[in-house]
Amino acid sequence: MTAAVAAALTLVFTTGPAASADSRPHSPAQPALLAARNGDVLSSEPSVFYLDPLKAIKVKASAHRIMYRTTDRTGKVIAVTGTVLNAATSPHGPRPIVAFAPGTQGLADKCAPSRQLAEGTEYEALPVKKLLEQGYAVVVTDYQGLGTPGVHTYMTREAQGRAVLDSVRAAQRLDTVDLPDAGPVALYGYSQGGGATAAAAELAPAYAPELKIKGAVVGAPPADMNKVAENLDGSAYGAFFNYALSGLATAYGIDIDPYLNAHGKRVTHDLRDNLCTAQALARYPFLNSRHLTADGRPLTERLHRAPWKTIVADQQLGRAKPVVPVLLSHSALDDVIPQYVGKTLAADWCRRGATVKFAGNLIPGHIAAAAATSADGLPWLADRFTGKTAPSTC
Repeated sequence: MTAAVAAALTLVFTTGPAASADSRPHSPAQPALLAARNGDVLSSEPSVFYLDPLKAIKVKASAHRIMYRTTDRTGKVIAVTGTVLNAATSPHGPRPIVAFAPGTQGLADKCAPSRQLAEGTEYEALPVKKLLEQGYAVVVTDYQGLGTPGVHTYMTREAQGRAVLDSVRAAQRLDTVDLPDAGPVALYGYSQGGGATAAAAELAPAYAPELKIKGAVVGAPPADMNKVAENLDGSAYGAFFNYALSGLATAYGIDIDPYLNAHGKRVTHDLRDNLCTAQALARYPFLNSRHLTADGRPLTERLHRAPWKTIVADQQLGRAKPVVPVLLSHSALDDVIPQYVGKTLAADWCRRGATVKFAGNLIPGHIAAAAATSADGLPWLADRFTGKTAPSTC
């Protein structure tokens, strides 16, 4: 970023990393944002990474909260926040960077991973810590609309994939952290993060061809929105379907309030503005969309009609070939995203000539099975960074 652009920036963080839940960065000066390249750092400040909300366990890594430039699904320039973490020591040279795509956090600004890492409330803190313990640098995006103005565009394939790829560029360009500008890179994510990682792997050849991506770890990806929505609506994770409705409606400029009755509007706005994942699941267990609609029909029915049919189809993964090796981890006992969704994605990529290892497991439950992705993913990543030939189950 040039000195003139830096001088023009009015972007500053309103508070430090222990900010109140409703604080957020100011929007960047439009000329500066437009003059920057995708992945340019617009602002940064020191942060911290705690494993617990009492802040008793601080991870030994440097942490910087950043705001960087990316683009939304339409190609419009936007600013997104994130965190760059650098391990205290590393056996690697040049040091690899892992783009960690977070799983479902919620839609409210207080749910942004950059805030939760600093507050010790991030439920994916342990897999991030394990990556740091391998001597990698880790960059965690907040995605569009988490911690920045607007509703988080949850489950929007292109916006999420681009935010992940541009987070790597931002980590490489962050002046306060000495990371290689053209060093080895990997992508990692589970659940929503698995979908974002898969999208990033598919988009990378055209969107970020300069990145030296060695591989992608994709855990339990929601690759087919129709199948996932049918499984979620009315389940213990029904709030996630509501998240997707709000996120995709925002991305495509649709007002969903006319679909909803008074109760539906209260629930949807509560989920959108106030609750992170754990609180949402506790407050609205077994949320069924038919109880939220003005006509009494489940919202899943709308996914098969215009405009939602096209919108859902836009999020489909597996229609492009990742040019990097992929480890796809998915439990047969996943109660949120059925394993056949992950298996179908792996098969689609295989048919396109990609190198894919499908790693199934029998860990019960979507949340618990994230541990298997970490257990399989860490040694697999180590092999990719040392140049070993990637295995394939195609």
